[in-house]
Amino acid sequence: MDPQATCPCWGYLSRLQVRTWLEPVVFSTQVASSLYDAGLLLVLHESFGGRVSNHTASPSPRESLEDQGQKAISNFYIIYNIVTGLTPLLPAYILGWLSDRYHRKISICVALLGLLLCRLMLLFKVLWDWPVEVMYVAVALNGLCGGLSAYWAGVIALGSLGSSEGRRSVRLIFIDLMMGLGGFCGSMASGHLFQQMSERAWQGLVLTVCSVSCASFALFYSLLVLKVPESVAKARKALPAVDTVSGTIGTYRSLDPDQPGTQSVVGHPPPGKAKSPRTMIVLLFLGAIIYDVAVVGTVDVMPLFVLRAPLSWNQVQVGYGMAAGYIIFITSFLGVLVFSRCCRDTTMIMIGMVSFGSGAFLLCFVKETYMFYLARGVMLFALIPITTIRSAMSKLIKDSSYGKVFVILQLFLTLAWVVTSTMYNEIYQFTMEKFVGTCFALSSSLSFLAIVPIGIMAYKQTSWLKHADITKT
Repeated sequence: MDPQATCPCWGYLSRLQVRTWLEPVVFSTQVASSLYDAGLLLVLHESFGGRVSNHTASPSPRESLEDQGQKAISNFYIIYNIVTGLTPLLPAYILGWLSDRYHRKISICVALLGLLLCRLMLLFKVLWDWPVEVMYVAVALNGLCGGLSAYWAGVIALGSLGSSEGRRSVRLIFIDLMMGLGGFCGSMASGHLFQQMSERAWQGLVLTVCSVSCASFALFYSLLVLKVPESVAKARKALPAVDTVSGTIGTYRSLDPDQPGTQSVVGHPPPGKAKSPRTMIVLLFLGAIIYDVAVVGTVDVMPLFVLRAPLSWNQVQVGYGMAAGYIIFITSFLGVLVFSRCCRDTTMIMIGMVSFGSGAFLLCFVKETYMFYLARGVMLFALIPITTIRSAMSKLIKDSSYGKVFVILQLFLTLAWVVTSTMYNEIYQFTMEKFVGTCFALSSSLSFLAIVPIGIMAYKQTSWLKHADITKT
């Protein structure tokens, strides 16, 4: 039997040379990141918990030691997230421009160097008991190297280059699947690794060493092994750009090239639709930003939420909870495999937004651990929107502009994340004694709101394709 018929992924994997595979870099980087994220949270919990108990002998009736520790961690993350989001703005754009102009690996390699330095600083903090404020310097160094904005833009650019338009959604979601598997493995192990050292002062040493090791592997693999794939678009025969009858330039690409007979339309564009691709890009940007704001509101508050009553998780349970979030990468991958056969990109995006919004709404009322996992289970397609938006956007731009466009999108998302993270942390501090699910309710509302620009784009796309069919007949 043909392996391509039994495994949907085999078709494009077989066309790629092994050295062009991004999966080892993405997997090892995400293992390092998940270990780092869990380690930083647990180190902060231990550090600020000790500070509060040492400096507060008799807490006020309204404010317990637990709430004071929560506020201290929340305040740390406000500054930490601002530094994380603002420092990469200019470096990431410069790296994206250099990648487009000189070599595609520049943004990935430089960003991975910054990620490695950041993880080394957490190792030194645990090893020599540095103050937690040193992590501000660590994340600033990471940002000056481009941070996740440059890294992820580079990954998406290489993934897009090595895939055809028809299979790009599957290709990019497969990369996300590798990231999810790496995050799942790292998160599952994080709680156990954190407890390996019996001495309280050195708790987390084994975890941070493993994080540094994985980050080092990713950097050296990308430098010495990874090879830039040949552009699939260049290998294909160029589409005609000029109507031989009318002489009018009129080549457009739809957002759903998998649909037979709608891969391109040559001829007169509909009246007032000459800038349809630009309009679609703007709508995609808007939908991505609103949805990302919704996701950030839940993801940033969730670690604090599970550490306090009524859940009050320990280190191992925190790792398992983070691992549950990475299961979404697997279910989203399977969702794209199924939905891409019968749905347009816009439909898949809206399915993912409804999935996340419904799960965030259920989180508002979580009182027991099983309820938390039930809410996370409803979010099984939450990863589809952003990945599919990137895929749809790549079909509207030239491959020579991938680096700049994806960096701009990532920087917009990062700026939105900085503002949202600060806002949500403040809201969480203000409402955690009244209604701790306030942030989740707000995230749910924004997730459903993000459907509006995607729905408008779907309507415009449908009407434009109908007009194109009429023109061709």
